[in-house]
Amino acid sequence: MHAWIDQALWCLDRRQATVLVTVAWIQGSAPREAGAKMLVSAGHQWLTIGGGHLEWQAAKSARARLRGEDGSDRWVEPFPLGPALGQCCGGMVHLLFERLRESDRSWLEALQAGLCSSAGCVREVGLGGAGVAPWVRVSTLDDAAAGAFADELAPGADRLLWPDPALGCLTLREAVRPDPLHVVIFGAGHVGQALVGILGTLPCRVTWVDARDDLFPATVPANVQIEATDTPEAVIAEAPPGSCFLIMTHDHALDQRLCEQLLRRDDVAYFGLIGSQTKRRKFEHRFRARGIAPERIARIVCPIGEPGIEGKQPAVIAVAVAAQLLRLRSEGTHQAVTPARAEASVH
Repeated sequence: MHAWIDQALWCLDRRQATVLVTVAWIQGSAPREAGAKMLVSAGHQWLTIGGGHLEWQAAKSARARLRGEDGSDRWVEPFPLGPALGQCCGGMVHLLFERLRESDRSWLEALQAGLCSSAGCVREVGLGGAGVAPWVRVSTLDDAAAGAFADELAPGADRLLWPDPALGCLTLREAVRPDPLHVVIFGAGHVGQALVGILGTLPCRVTWVDARDDLFPATVPANVQIEATDTPEAVIAEAPPGSCFLIMTHDHALDQRLCEQLLRRDDVAYFGLIGSQTKRRKFEHRFRARGIAPERIARIVCPIGEPGIEGKQPAVIAVAVAAQLLRLRSEGTHQAVTPARAEASVH
């Protein structure tokens, strides 16, 4: 998730003095992964690096610098996660602190723009040294950059902070990529709204489609894009390869048209249709009558949701579907999960 970029720009727009805190290096066990971030102002905190005493001490260090105590705008502090911090992880976390100023707006906006591309960006932060001032640089995340910084940019890496012999200083390198999980939801009814509420807090991108513009809420999470359109088939045609699709409209005939459109694509990561086993059997019968191959029909996940999470309430279905999508994301696969729930979704 990259909500920290928008939040940092929000603070700059309001001239709110803020420190960006990044988990730069993990040794042993830690409550959050390398790259996790929070923002700290004199009176507020946004996001989290793991909570507990670690977060309290990090906020204390950030606020001390905001009060004007001497020191660089960028610095690293180690925090042992043992008895001294009252945490039982037992590892060591190195945190990068960055006092954000108006001069930081340019690289924040560059990251924001980079997230609109498919490749993303590399953010490099040099901590400076003898005769070298701290610096921040943003570049395109192309194959060359990814190859040069393979260890630092690997997903799930424990270390983003490395010595740079050429510059004689520590340098943090992190990839800022659009999240690979792209979910297209057709339907702004009760289940759609419940699901978007959950996905809006998770690492993914969501396109939310419905012709009924009045059903969409006034505001949506930053990772959600609304498509109010009478031609939802066009959204399917334009969606990037590897997208996940959930069909949950108010109209069974529309559901069927959208399913047929999706069955023409061979690059879908997940294809979910809300409904019961009865609805699935009816759709299968209709698709076979239209000459659609059985192996294509088998790609439809219906009923939807992670096995073992039972219930027909919209919130329960939403949790089950979000869990299923997160499992797909964790597995790193672009194959549809096997439909395994019986009667767990509404008609």
